[in-house]
Amino acid sequence: MSKRFVSIWFNHLTTDWFALRRVDLKKIPFVLRSPVRGRMIITAANTVAEAQGIRSGMMLADARAIVPDLEVADDDPSLVERLLTKIGVWCIRFTPVVAIDPPDGLILDVTGCSHLWGGDESYVGDITKKIHSRGYDVRVAMADTIGVAWGAARFGKGSLIVAAGDHQALMSLPSEALRLEGEVIDRLYKLGLREVSQFIRMPRQALRRRFGQSIIMRLDMALGQQMELITPLQPIEPYQERLPCLEPIVTAVGIEIALRKLLEALCFRLHEEQKGLRASEFKGYRVDGKVEKISIGTNHPSHNVEHLFKLFEPKLSTLEPALGIELFVLDALRVEQQLPKQEKVWEASGGLDDLRLSELLDRLANRAGSDAVHRYLPDEHYWPERSIKVANALLEKPNTPWLAGRLRPLQLLRVPERIEVTAPIPDYPPMLFRYHGNIHEIVRADGPERIEQEWWVEQGQHRDYYRVEDAAGRRYWIFRLGHYREASFQWFVHGFFA
Repeated sequence: MSKRFVSIWFNHLTTDWFALRRVDLKKIPFVLRSPVRGRMIITAANTVAEAQGIRSGMMLADARAIVPDLEVADDDPSLVERLLTKIGVWCIRFTPVVAIDPPDGLILDVTGCSHLWGGDESYVGDITKKIHSRGYDVRVAMADTIGVAWGAARFGKGSLIVAAGDHQALMSLPSEALRLEGEVIDRLYKLGLREVSQFIRMPRQALRRRFGQSIIMRLDMALGQQMELITPLQPIEPYQERLPCLEPIVTAVGIEIALRKLLEALCFRLHEEQKGLRASEFKGYRVDGKVEKISIGTNHPSHNVEHLFKLFEPKLSTLEPALGIELFVLDALRVEQQLPKQEKVWEASGGLDDLRLSELLDRLANRAGSDAVHRYLPDEHYWPERSIKVANALLEKPNTPWLAGRLRPLQLLRVPERIEVTAPIPDYPPMLFRYHGNIHEIVRADGPERIEQEWWVEQGQHRDYYRVEDAAGRRYWIFRLGHYREASFQWFVHGFFA
């Protein structure tokens, strides 16, 4: 499949933006100004001002002499890039590959996209119509190369769609259509070479010697003999499915159908490549330019359409279609290998690698929140709060075995909580302690178990831990920080036993 590119030229980008905020500016001569070397220079002019002879680069004083009632506003040097970026992100509804082309354009890689709109003409027409409806004056051209599309958009006449493989359209374009430097254009004009057809067949060596290497490079790019790379505004996900809509979708049923179709296409591709997704995002591009999105994550790589749809389903109600969604996009943000698992007839299924367990955890996390379900692994630390860590994946293997032979509480506090004790006896647990305003009388106790501070991590006092039970049968894991004979010792509760 040959490459196809679209060039979008905003002839009055900044003045159109100002006119969207002041409607009266569309009907009066209006320009933007900027100081250059102590003089006020016009940086942009609207259509009405251009019709009266005002051009960019003209001194403001000269322009006022031509049009006394000229409306003037200060230019913002960063406005062009901000506008192109914002409109470029909006144009992702037409193709995933959109790049800004300063100072007044966008480049779209539309290879394989136009058939979704019924052909090149309806595709280019839809782009033009929708950008016009947003208040911007544009010319749009499509060609096999960026160079031809760029020149046709700015200097072409008649049809702005160059047929695939047809570079004759380049011949009738002026020399400026090759995106050459101003000095090179001036030299070409002095020699009477005003159109590309007048020098394109000249010997390359002669062109290089007289006009430099840039003219050869631009010719090769326009003819497709040299690759021209563009930098997309948003990185392209390697696993992405898109579904443009002929009519904007506003109903919940329509959104569900779109999601299911995208999931079926994406999961079929993942299944063929023996992969599964771990994180996915579903986006809806609205008519008003806003993007609605929801995302899910899985504990195990999955290409199960029904399971993934059930993860998305509770979140679909948060999507606000407003006037309608005209493009749906499903991205697999994280993909991992998923090889078929061999089952043993004589062994019962189960364990962490059981897909049913993974899917159950996915549903629980999807409903209760990603922070509600965790798996913990032992860590190589003596200090209790550092001795466990959260597993990054369901099948992650521990680097060290669990500490066996020593009782540990069922619930361990992230940070030990201070308690007040009474009647302390040296090297023994207290008789009473106050925790959260309640007094607990200790009737049974076991300990102490001394745990020293990890000096290679930080300096500090040791802890003497006790397992205690109060009169109500509740069991706690408490410790004394420091020696009893030290005046600064304190007591803390660190966990709860069953």
